[in-house]
Order: sequence, then C-alpha cells, then structure tokens
Amino acid sequence: MAKRGTPKNTKNKAKHSKLMDRKKKKEREKKDASEARLLEAKEKMKALKEKEEE
Repeated sequence: MAKRGTPKNTKNKAKHSKLMDRKKKKEREKKDASEARLLEAKEKMKALKEKEEE
C-alpha cells in the first residue's frame, strides 16, 4: 500500500540541494576571484618589464 501523508525525505533533499548549490557557487566565485587576481598580477608584471626595457 502507498504511504499516506507527506513524502519521505523531500524536505531534507531540498535543503541539501540548496546548501550544495550555495557551496558550489561559493567555490566558483572563489576560483573566479583568484583568476582575476592572477590576471591583474600578470598585467602588472608585464607593464613593469616593458617599463624596465625602455
């Protein structure tokens, strides 16, 4: 027979998915921020080298 009432685990699954999405988003933002910092540092070093060569 089918169970009556609310389905089992739907609230927990929804909460878990929400938390995991938040975690993935945070990691993605961290990665993007570090890549941006690296690009900025590369640009600075390139500018310094060009300045020294002149």
